[in-house]
Amino acid sequence: MQTSNDLKNLLARIDRRGYPAYKDTRGSYQFPGYVLSIDHVQGDPFAAPSKVSIHVGGRQAAFPKELYRLPCQRIALQDALTRRFGRLADQASFQAKGSGHSGLISISRCGQEVLERTACQLDPSTGNITLRLEVGFPANGRTINARELEKILFDLLPRCVESSLFCRNLDKSRLQAIADLAEDQQAIRDLLPQLGLCAFVADGSILPRSSGVSSLPMKDAVPFRSPQELSVTLDLPHRGKLTGMGIRRGVTLIVGGGYHGKSTLLKALELGVYNHIAGDGREYVITDESAVKIRSEDGRSIRRTDISMFISDLPNGKDTTAFSTEDASGSTSQAANVVEALEADASLLLIDEDTSATNFMVRDELMQRVIHRDMEPITPFLDRVRELYEQDGVSTILVAGSSGAYFHVADTILQMDRYVPKDITALAKREAAAFPVNTTPLPPAPLPSFERRPTPSPEFRGERIKLKSLGRDGVSINRETIDLRYVEQLRDGEQSAALGYAMVYTQQRLMDGHRTLRQIVAELEALLDRNGLEALCGGRSGVPFLARPRKQELFACFNRYRGLRL
Repeated sequence: MQTSNDLKNLLARIDRRGYPAYKDTRGSYQFPGYVLSIDHVQGDPFAAPSKVSIHVGGRQAAFPKELYRLPCQRIALQDALTRRFGRLADQASFQAKGSGHSGLISISRCGQEVLERTACQLDPSTGNITLRLEVGFPANGRTINARELEKILFDLLPRCVESSLFCRNLDKSRLQAIADLAEDQQAIRDLLPQLGLCAFVADGSILPRSSGVSSLPMKDAVPFRSPQELSVTLDLPHRGKLTGMGIRRGVTLIVGGGYHGKSTLLKALELGVYNHIAGDGREYVITDESAVKIRSEDGRSIRRTDISMFISDLPNGKDTTAFSTEDASGSTSQAANVVEALEADASLLLIDEDTSATNFMVRDELMQRVIHRDMEPITPFLDRVRELYEQDGVSTILVAGSSGAYFHVADTILQMDRYVPKDITALAKREAAAFPVNTTPLPPAPLPSFERRPTPSPEFRGERIKLKSLGRDGVSINRETIDLRYVEQLRDGEQSAALGYAMVYTQQRLMDGHRTLRQIVAELEALLDRNGLEALCGGRSGVPFLARPRKQELFACFNRYRGLRL
């Protein structure tokens, strides 16, 4: 390994040469307290910035093990260090001048959710820390300005590292609070199944966001308060007694007038599969980690999916036990989304009627009288929702504002009244008794077959595969775009990027026509647990910024790839 003086001498030699001479800086250099590694050098000042990593030994970083004893605490600590470094990097960025991206210092930008990222990784066995960032190597035109890079690497960057990656320079009480919050959040997740709950919303939570395009909490919002009938008190390791609303397993219906907070509550539950940072307002909104938001998705592709429990006896005779289409309708796409969620081991479905296909959700009595069931190939979700819970153990939380049909099948009925929830189960059931549903119970549907065995696509042969994240909208692989706009629980473009790398990895190494899609995802999850997100990159230099998606989003990405061969 070379020293920092070696790097300084090298920069002096290449100053004012052509930009490609920056390639000579690749390598690792020992700085006081850490190692600087220049992993990938950009081709010119207008190209994507160079990739740099910082490596701090466990003894030097000296973070107490109690701060990362549990996986959830380790991820929370990594997240906190990323945020801290990011704030400092923003202040230091572009203090060094030049053309193009010259002077840029950047790292992952974290949202309100706490995600596992490649940006910062702490080895739980050694305490070693790796921080990955991007730096725009300065130039005048396309001529190296080594003095400005020296300013970055020997002045600006060391100050950021010193103030963010060494425990001695950080607020230890704040770090402990972050670790304690993560442990409390995990404790709630562990308690949910024990208490027969699928979600918990703490009293005092702030669910509304400041605007439709912001994930920050709304100022002066109405704090959440559980109805007495659903109130539960949890005993947490650090917070102690915490009271809130426990949503029981089964079928829960959320009703109320427009703009009273129905969808706001569902959105909070939808994102409760992730931990949130302190001050978000949803720190103690915790949902079953396997929960999947279901919606209609006109135009998506479907590949050999068994949707027969919802759609059968098509007029054209098409087989719905292995249904395929390039352009699904709203009802067909929603049926496929439910079945694919079951394949992904979801035990909770979240549905909002605003984003659902009406004919998939319900058929009213008048329509049933005019168009007999024998003439309708769609079995509404209404007719299967109780079966999904009673036979398959899959709960549903559903927002409805226009149809009372679900009053008959719901176990719990919540009314949102000016953002305040009320348990109106008894009242709604009494009223529903006056409007009996005129249907004959259906025979139980067999569980869909989950034996799909994908084979590799020719598109993934060779090493030169173009992969580009499109933010939360999707990922582009070669000439194919995987549309993820309606996979609503994706929270970060780095998750989309990770899904793209996962697609390439599985196509090249796991899809062989013998493994089922379930087996492929299980092997991929085990790989990520064992070796981290960088394992998806195949040992390439300059690991990109990635954030870990859930396995449910892995399934969602594979199922939306139009080139999936089954």
